[in-house]
Parts: sequence; C-alpha cells; structure tokens
Amino acid sequence: MEKEKPEDQTVSDSEKANTKDENTSSNTVTNETDIEEQSPETKIAELEEKIIRQYAEMENQRRRYEKERDDAYEYGGFAFAKETLNLIDNLERSKANIQNDEKLKNSDGFEKIINYLDIIYKDTISILKKNNIHPIEAIGKKLDPNLHQAMMEIEDENKENGIILQEIQKGFMMKDRLLRPALVGVSKKVVKKEENIGENKEKSEQKK
Repeated sequence: MEKEKPEDQTVSDSEKANTKDENTSSNTVTNETDIEEQSPETKIAELEEKIIRQYAEMENQRRRYEKERDDAYEYGGFAFAKETLNLIDNLERSKANIQNDEKLKNSDGFEKIINYLDIIYKDTISILKKNNIHPIEAIGKKLDPNLHQAMMEIEDENKENGIILQEIQKGFMMKDRLLRPALVGVSKKVVKKEENIGENKEKSEQKK
C-alpha cells in the first residue's frame, strides 16, 4: 500500500504556490504603474537634462584644451628661457672676476675685454626682451616676495627695513609669469648711537 502524504505538507505547498502567484502579479502591477506614471513630459525633461550636462562637459573640455594650447604657445619656451639665464650669470661672473684680477687690470687688453663682455651682455638682454623676457627691477625697490628673494640683511641707518640695496642674482619675468626671482640683500634699519644714548637718558630721568 502506498503511504498517504500528510495533509499539512499538501496545504503548505499549495500556500507557497498561491503566494508566488500573488508576488508575481504584484510586481507586474507595480511595473505597469511606474511606466504609466512616467509621462512623455517627464521623459523629455530627463533627456533635456542629460543633453545639458553633456554639453556642459564638452564646453569644459573645450576650454581646457584651448587653455593648454594657448599656454603651450605663450610659454612653450619657458624651460629653454630659464636655462638661457645661465649665460647671463656667467657673463656677469666673468666680468667681475676679470675686474678683480690685478694682473689683467694692468694689461693692454683689459678695457677691450670688458667692452666685449658688455656688448655680449647687452645683446643677450636685448634678445631676451624681444622674446618677452624682462629683468626684474630690484635696486632701490621695496622687497616684493613675489619677485624678490632676500638672501641677507644689510644694516643701514638711512634706509627703512626691506629696501633692496644689493642684487646678488638678477631675476627675470616671462610675460606675466615669474621665470626666476631676483636674489637680493635688503636693508635693516639701525638706530644711531646718539639716539640710543638720548633714549637711555630719558628713561633714567623718568625713573628718578
């Protein structure tokens, strides 16, 4: 004889089938409702928003590429120009060394050598200026951290603090971009001894 299936098991399977059918029916109704709720106007608005975003991204990319192109055109020789400044430094050092050499000072060709170096120096500066590379003014100017780099302080009774008194290395600009800062020595105001003595006397009298 075949064993009869338990009634509880039969009922349970039936309930599961009914539940599955109900869930499927519910999902179908929900999807149909979502489709019905999304009107043509909503779809058009979403498409317009996507197009606007994509257009904005394209515009940003175009502007970025144009800026990179302009920078490459305007400042393409930046690294080369910076290396060229070594020639200026060497000319200045050569002239200073020759002028400090006592044997060369007394030679017949001393003045000619100095003149030749000056001609080369002036021509080099002229070529740089034609390519929008200009020396930074330093001596007598107020220290500007954007253009000058202070290397030392020079005590001076007649100058306010931060006035450039010495140019150690010339600085240059390439158009509106800093090629290298000028290395300078700046003033450090000191109080005269007579003033110090007068101040000390005043302080001592006040204490009395």
